[in-house]
Amino acid sequence: MPFYLYQLSYTPEAVKALVASPSDREAAARKLIEGLGGKLHHLFFAFGKHDVVCLIECPDDQMMAAGAMAVAASGTVSSSSTVKLMTSAEAMAAMQTAGKAIGSYKPPMG
Repeated sequence: MPFYLYQLSYTPEAVKALVASPSDREAAARKLIEGLGGKLHHLFFAFGKHDVVCLIECPDDQMMAAGAMAVAASGTVSSSSTVKLMTSAEAMAAMQTAGKAIGSYKPPMG
């Protein structure tokens, strides 16, 4: 199954609610992801631009998008991003394919 890096930032109202009544967001995320046939490998709270960073394994892009949409639809997220990840072996295979394709690419002439 493909891996994804999912990052989100909470709305100020969501942060206020979490401070007033802490809740296990990892358990909630795990339930959603497993319901979509995936696996939550890690969920971290973070400093900086994003409040939460997750490493998720999901059956396909459609299921990952469905999960991200479900979270966004909750109204507690001000922004999020999803990055599809590749293993080192997948990247090496892409490098080999790129090496074979290089001769067929014609750059624009300036």
